[in-house]
Amino acid sequence: MRARRWLRLATAVLCGAFLVTLTLVTVIDVIGRYLLSSPLPGASEYTEILLMAIVFVGLPAVCLDDGHISVDLLTAGLRGAAEKLQLMAARLIVSIMLAVVAWQLWKHGSQLASYNEVTVFLRAPLGPFAQVTAVIAGICSLITFVTALLRLPKGDGGGV
Repeated sequence: MRARRWLRLATAVLCGAFLVTLTLVTVIDVIGRYLLSSPLPGASEYTEILLMAIVFVGLPAVCLDDGHISVDLLTAGLRGAAEKLQLMAARLIVSIMLAVVAWQLWKHGSQLASYNEVTVFLRAPLGPFAQVTAVIAGICSLITFVTALLRLPKGDGGGV
């Protein structure tokens, strides 16, 4: 339980820092572009990297909280064993999808790294970014899988 709380706090602080940085990049770019006729060099690349970081750093918290978006039009009336079975099946599907995302991101990152692919302006290598996001997606797949196997109640990331 303590590890879960620490991870939630760490992801919240990191996402907050990335959001503040994203805001600063945007403000500096806009002021530079429209008031000084000198936009922030590489602003679009900073924005892309920060958005990717916000999404993937926040993903483990979503998985721990069982906070994936869901529509229960067909399953709202389920009770008892049927409800638990549906929840477990949904978690397993999410886990499989995250595993596929992780696998494809890793393959893509390896390919980018083999080409020494970099961003246009900043010249930042793209392979490591893709591979770090692949690892995060893989960890999230495991979190969701364990949550499904332990049959935890909805919204209770438990000790995972």
